[in-house]
Amino acid sequence: MVQFLPHVNVSLNGIALALLLVGYIAIRLERQSLHKKLMLAALVVNLLFLISYLTYHAYVPSKKFPTDETMAPIWVRYLYYSLLLSHVLLAAFVPILAIITIARALQGQLERHRRIARWTWPIWLYVSVTGIIVYLMLYQIYVVPDAAG
Repeated sequence: MVQFLPHVNVSLNGIALALLLVGYIAIRLERQSLHKKLMLAALVVNLLFLISYLTYHAYVPSKKFPTDETMAPIWVRYLYYSLLLSHVLLAAFVPILAIITIARALQGQLERHRRIARWTWPIWLYVSVTGIIVYLMLYQIYVVPDAAG
């Protein structure tokens, strides 16, 4: 059953991305209540993603990106590893930034919330987008055939 989790993970990533974008639009339209609900939903979806991601990696070794030049040209590998590295490094900060940002909003510290949200939102958005791109490259576009096939 865990072999389906990467597909679940990318779906959760896509949902989080949509929530982040609509949440941004909501605050720009001064719809604070809607913005709050959307951002809390994004946090919950990201928590579900984290649980699913950790469950998958507890049972399945890391999937390798193809090293065969005929499957993935060198420039594609450089692109993939650059995206993966930036994704992983920034993803480590998203839960911390998101919790601090949301906590400040919930505590009514709106100016402090806005200051950190200016950093949190684009980083969180980047991590969501690059997570989807990494998934597409690893599981859909440049797929290493398994030993059976």
